[in-house]
Amino acid sequence: MFLLEVLDRNDPEGEARVGFTVTKKHGNAVERNRMRRRLKEAVRLSAGFAMKPGHDYVIVARRDLLNAPFDALTRGLGERIENKPKQKRPPAGSRKP
Repeated sequence: MFLLEVLDRNDPEGEARVGFTVTKKHGNAVERNRMRRRLKEAVRLSAGFAMKPGHDYVIVARRDLLNAPFDALTRGLGERIENKPKQKRPPAGSRKP
């Protein structure tokens, strides 16, 4: 239904940030906006409590999210956020050009 990416910003005082994305190959604008609204509501209702401060969460919607039962969506999102290992941001200047 969705893909979840998590990044630890090394800022324990900062709030958790969430981004939602749906690519154009997953339907027209109406369908993409509906998927985005469903994800936002699922985070608001059930997954927001599990998000760690100072982390960035990016949720990428998939096509089957459109017809999935909402309770399955909220349950799956909450479980995935609680169990997702956090990625550390690479040190500044460590990237090679």
